[in-house]
Amino acid sequence: MFLYKKNNLFIDGFEVEKLARRFGTPLFLYSANEVRKNYLAFKNAFSGVNAIVCYALKANSSGALLKVLVKSGAGVDITSGGELYRALKAGFPKEKIVYAGIGKTASEIEYALKSNILMFNVESLEELNQVAILARKQNKTAKIAFRINPNVDAQTHKHITTGKSGSKFGIAYNQAVEFYKIAKNLKGVSPVGIHCHIGSQITSVAPFAMAARKISLLVKELLKANIKLDFVDLGGGLGITYKNEVPPTPKELANAVLAHFKDFKGTFIFEPGRFIVGNAGVLVASVTYRKKSEGKNFLITNAGMNDLIRPTLYEAYHDIIPVVLPNRPKVKVDVVGPICETGDFMGKNRMLPYMEQGELLVVKSAGAYGMAMASQYNSRPRACEVLIDGKKLRVIRQRETYETLIGLEK
Repeated sequence: MFLYKKNNLFIDGFEVEKLARRFGTPLFLYSANEVRKNYLAFKNAFSGVNAIVCYALKANSSGALLKVLVKSGAGVDITSGGELYRALKAGFPKEKIVYAGIGKTASEIEYALKSNILMFNVESLEELNQVAILARKQNKTAKIAFRINPNVDAQTHKHITTGKSGSKFGIAYNQAVEFYKIAKNLKGVSPVGIHCHIGSQITSVAPFAMAARKISLLVKELLKANIKLDFVDLGGGLGITYKNEVPPTPKELANAVLAHFKDFKGTFIFEPGRFIVGNAGVLVASVTYRKKSEGKNFLITNAGMNDLIRPTLYEAYHDIIPVVLPNRPKVKVDVVGPICETGDFMGKNRMLPYMEQGELLVVKSAGAYGMAMASQYNSRPRACEVLIDGKKLRVIRQRETYETLIGLEK
């Protein structure tokens, strides 16, 4: 995907400097080929079983990327009515849509019921009752899975760990059988699956294997209670390389989790998001000013936490590289943004050439949770998005303007 030619950075054959001058910065660039490659790697890893790979739309909801995945055969994992709307507009088959999230509103549930999605991943008894009531009003029976909290430490950042006890997510493991019995006798719902998602950016198979083992034991216990499940949804969370992580491959993940389901004859569901789009996108920024203060060097760019909040929110590392390699020695710098917050930075203590004003930097691995979490904080218009697809290039989201900042205000 990345290649320097005569000190100029290229992505999929396109010179990044020329793209930045043409479309402006901050600029998100995505590789459709990388998205396809990552999806197929995941799909092929589970080719030996019945499986649906449902892309976790929250990672990046740009419509053009969704269409790439639709054409590749993916399903989709959604967490809101807005994401359902995006998924249907992109063309995902309704029978490949699973709906997660702890706070589904009545109107969102009604929308999903009318859309005939595959399954709701239910996270509380009150939600179960709400789904049942609304399904009966439409003379339907909603397929549901309970999201189970297996109390497994995903060994990732605390803000993206979702499978430990005390988390807001899921049903307590020791309550699962009781809840399934309630659902079995409740008109309007049919418990056809079981769901588990323990976190994000997981870089070891051990937590996945532990969660799979606990879920497999539940499946067997439910079978003894005469509750036969058709779907086992093991969620997503497979990590990518941001710095020096060596996450498991999809095949290693498959070997680790499927070993616990040798007797299961139904369909598996997996929900990768970051793995598919994370390293398929970058953020291009321009150096606005340089600054030296009390022994520290700063590169102040025009991209900030409103464009990519992960470094601020998770203390996350993103590799940063020059678009054009200058013939200058490297110095230790903080790469910061223009937002009026001390926490607004892209990277601290990085060894980079001391860039000139107007020169360009690329923040790598920005395809997941970049634009999806972007904001207009400090009244800054959101960035432009451009998709590279083979030899084709197109704007998939126009840069916002000052007019669009206030377009909905009265």
